[in-house]
Amino acid sequence: MARTDTPTVADQPAVRRRTPLFWWGLAAATLLLGYADLARGGETIAPVLLILGYCVLVPIAILK
Repeated sequence: MARTDTPTVADQPAVRRRTPLFWWGLAAATLLLGYADLARGGETIAPVLLILGYCVLVPIAILK
């Protein structure tokens, strides 16, 4: 007899759709903050945020 409390394959796509959106949103927010800091003359935090966004978060979002 099958157990009813285990998640089914039909339940997984809804969870998998939210995860990439989270990573894309985090990448976009990081890039926006980096460019905003760069526009106001930031020389330390802006490059760190831009590298974090482009080299770490965008590839994670693509792979998820």
